[in-house]
Amino acid sequence: MRKGSKTCTAKALRLRMTDAERRLWYHLRDRRLLGGKFRRQHPLGPYVVDFVCLEHKLVIELDGSQHMDDLNDITRDAFLRRKGYRVLRFWNNEALKHTAAVCESILREMSVNPAPAGCEGQAEGC
Repeated sequence: MRKGSKTCTAKALRLRMTDAERRLWYHLRDRRLLGGKFRRQHPLGPYVVDFVCLEHKLVIELDGSQHMDDLNDITRDAFLRRKGYRVLRFWNNEALKHTAAVCESILREMSVNPAPAGCEGQAEGC
């Protein structure tokens, strides 16, 4: 894989976010949830995740119908877990129709596993 190709992919994905991603991003950006700094369409290893809060090691994925029983998602989630990330998956229609409930689930996960002291705003490995 060429160096930087995932970064280019991530940039392109940021420009064409789905409606569900846009809706959730409004609530995740600017440290609006428990002060966590979320990044969107962020490269992690060989993957680009929808949203990640590095200090909480929390990945948020929004899935459409193409992800129904997708074996690639299982492989991807296993990789992320081996790297210490927790993965929350929501359907696109959940993010659109039940945004508050999705945000509550994310907040609950962040509260159960808070960021280590002194990690605010720092990247991995703090």
